[in-house]
Amino acid sequence: MAAPLLGVTSLSVGIRRKGRSDTVIVDDVSFEIPAGERFGIVGESGSGKSLTLRAIADLLPKGVEVLSGSIRYNGAELVGMPTVQRRRLMGPEIAMIFQEPMTALNPVIRVGTQIAEGPRRYLGLSKKAAMDLAIQMMAKTGIPDPARRARAYPHELSGGLRQRIMIAMAVSCGPRLLLCDEPTTALDVTVQHQVLRLLESLCADNGTSLAFVSHDLAVVNQTCTDLAVMYSGHIVESGKVKEILRAPRHPYTKGLLDSAPDFDQPDRRLVSIPGFPPNLAARPSGCPFAPRCSFAVDACLMAMPPTFEIAPGHETACIESERIFERSAS
Repeated sequence: MAAPLLGVTSLSVGIRRKGRSDTVIVDDVSFEIPAGERFGIVGESGSGKSLTLRAIADLLPKGVEVLSGSIRYNGAELVGMPTVQRRRLMGPEIAMIFQEPMTALNPVIRVGTQIAEGPRRYLGLSKKAAMDLAIQMMAKTGIPDPARRARAYPHELSGGLRQRIMIAMAVSCGPRLLLCDEPTTALDVTVQHQVLRLLESLCADNGTSLAFVSHDLAVVNQTCTDLAVMYSGHIVESGKVKEILRAPRHPYTKGLLDSAPDFDQPDRRLVSIPGFPPNLAARPSGCPFAPRCSFAVDACLMAMPPTFEIAPGHETACIESERIFERSAS
């Protein structure tokens, strides 16, 4: 089999503490994204999903760093790669769409100029050629009257148009891997659907791989083929999206599904997940979800459960996965 475009192995991200134990935010995360595939990561706020993407893009916040593990892109190891060399990958190889375009876009530079910056720097285009490409990208993302809108500042555009500007910036250099950090969170449902379909068509047309972070299982179901569920910095379940949503094998995944409305079952009672995620600086010794879990047994409190395959391509980190499956089926 061909090597995956992106391979993350035993990745841990956190804060180093002199004389004290490190604060681990992302803990021993592993996954692969083949070329052309759409991979989703879901979880509550604070689960570590956005930091995982930022580690791949080398955009971690100040004071947060990769503590251990490997990130391989197209066969090259990114962890430890010199910053100058790694920056050359951003744009023509890897691009990122951020959660809130109003804070990601420069408020005092016209949006067309911001889109053209990447092609000028990475593709060596002239100022005019880069602007022509920027206008083409705006048209491709469905922005009406792109030549006029290219002269607008971010505050002069709606939230949906600003998000399309972000997408145009990300795809302007033809990246092979697109990192999306909850790109539809601030959008209304209609615009959200349009943006998701746009991302899907761009990936299909260009063969781009997608890593899509969200807290919304329904959005990931529409967009991705594969899924990883994160809780307290760990991947607790992974596999094909349809299989996980049909037959969840981890109590956290089941909790997320039970707490979300189902329009096919409008009378179904919504059930919230009790309690709160653990303090990252003082995780429990066993499974981090055990204090909130109705399936927990004594063994769950003793040690972190190993990850094991319960079906081809479907993995979970729960020793009670059979009970969860039986209850979900009933």
